[in-house]
Amino acid sequence: MTQVSHHPWGEWPGQGTVDLWVVQSPQVKVEVLTLGAIIRSVSYRGKDGEMEDVVLGYDNLEGYVSDKRYLGAVVGRVANRIAKGRFVLEGKEYQLDVNNGPNALHVHVCLLLQAIWRATAVEGGVQLSLTSPDGDQGYPGEVQVSVSYTLQGEELTVEYQAQANKTTPINLTNHSYFNLAGQGVADIYDHQVSITAQSYLPVDDTSIPTGKDLLQSSLTAKVDGMKWFI
Repeated sequence: MTQVSHHPWGEWPGQGTVDLWVVQSPQVKVEVLTLGAIIRSVSYRGKDGEMEDVVLGYDNLEGYVSDKRYLGAVVGRVANRIAKGRFVLEGKEYQLDVNNGPNALHVHVCLLLQAIWRATAVEGGVQLSLTSPDGDQGYPGEVQVSVSYTLQGEELTVEYQAQANKTTPINLTNHSYFNLAGQGVADIYDHQVSITAQSYLPVDDTSIPTGKDLLQSSLTAKVDGMKWFI
């Protein structure tokens, strides 16, 4: 059975009270902040019966005030990079804030990250919602955004929904950093990621896809600091 509870966690300057929601099953405990719909921690019960937190997060709200890495937050409206921060939609060109070399990455001054989301208990978890106004980050249209975090046994499900009043690109994701050995372990150099895929897109030196489609049946990436070698 999944238990859901919440309590005040701190005050965000100029915004108000940030709540911490706890969604817990016998095997998994997830902590979610109403600030940025942030996943603060995900703790799993290991073979030894002990709970181990596998997601990086801060111990207090002050850590998130100065955070530049978007730890655990919902990022968007469009995750990843948009070349030169420009796109054309229905014949009109839009210019976004450029914040990663020549490109726009995730967010810059982003309402999704800096705002306190509305939270409501749902079956097995919590749903957080927010209104992104027309023109937010340079994107057209007002967008009603929601994200749900629910637990069923050992399975954590994250579901995004967005409804816009204009045609607009949307590509939300979560920006958690994982250490599967637990937060107490200093690095992730022994981690490996294996992805079964028909193809992947190579990128240029600014991390924009080159347009080439390389076929590969299985990809194995070795974690080396912040880089993956394929």
